Amino acid sequence: MVIVMRKGATEQELETLKKAIQELGMQVHVSKGEERTIVGLIGDKRNVEGFPFTSYPGVESVVHVTHPFKLASRDFHPDATLIDVDGVQIGGGSIVVMAGPCSVENRDQLLETAFAVKQAGAQILRGGAFKPRTSPYAFNGLGEEGLKLLAEARELTGLKIVTELMDIENLDLVLEYADIVQIGARNMQNFPLLRELGRINKPVMLKRGLSATIEEWLMAAEYVLSGGNPNVILCERGIRTFETATRNTLDLNAVPVVRRLSHLPIIVDPSHGTGVAGYVPAMSRAGIAAGSDGLMIEVHPNPAKALSDGAQSLTIQQFASLMQEIRALVAALGLRMEGVEEAAGVRSV
Repeated sequence: MVIVMRKGATEQELETLKKAIQELGMQVHVSKGEERTIVGLIGDKRNVEGFPFTSYPGVESVVHVTHPFKLASRDFHPDATLIDVDGVQIGGGSIVVMAGPCSVENRDQLLETAFAVKQAGAQILRGGAFKPRTSPYAFNGLGEEGLKLLAEARELTGLKIVTELMDIENLDLVLEYADIVQIGARNMQNFPLLRELGRINKPVMLKRGLSATIEEWLMAAEYVLSGGNPNVILCERGIRTFETATRNTLDLNAVPVVRRLSHLPIIVDPSHGTGVAGYVPAMSRAGIAAGSDGLMIEVHPNPAKALSDGAQSLTIQQFASLMQEIRALVAALGLRMEGVEEAAGVRSV
């Protein structure tokens, strides 16, 4: 249930209403938009059945939310959420590009990639220090050493860092280095981990699970939001279907569906969505055209020698060419792309 306050409702009227809701045993979440303030009620709806909320001063209407996700719903938060990552904005008509290697392999590989993606116009550097692999014998990442290399790359380039967290045990360590904490597809429904992420003050990028429905994905986001962290970014990275021509099936339907259901920003990962580098440019353009807030793209100086996901990684030159196409598309759609004008001002090693 959400309560819509009248335009011009006072803070005292809002506080009186909040107190009444809390006395009924419900949690209160307030969302202040440009025109209206929305009050969300979380808890057992039987506690408030028949309660005369519309009799309270400042209350315009009561809306019953039919979706199981509440805080992630547009009914609760009509305005699109804009997430600010230390000056880089995600959402609100601003296109962001996250790019870099699947795994941090060594200093030379990471810094070469970081400088190149910065020069091409990316705003955020992606790179895995902890890698969940299907095989226990595959490269599983450098751990803290990889995080330190990411921090060095950030210092040299100014790029923000997104990197994956796999478990609660490494939460504090990853928070020490990351600007955005990525939760991978395999952990989308790791509910104890999601609860912990609700208590942090950094953005969380939640990738869609391998076979998750959109509702299950938004319910996973609800765990983080209900813990008090409002900064959740959704990432469509492809789902598992019967099709074998690509690694996954990139579900671009999810972009407009999420736009209708939720206020959270959504980005598209065409690298994992296809698993084939040759398809990444087309699906990158399609992701922007579908209405996403940005892209996450894997880039490697030498994909043939990559320790993970080389087949879906673009070369540095391929990424630079794609970014030219993306800038043209963004301009044609009347959107904006931050950070491009700063790309030339990169420090060298």
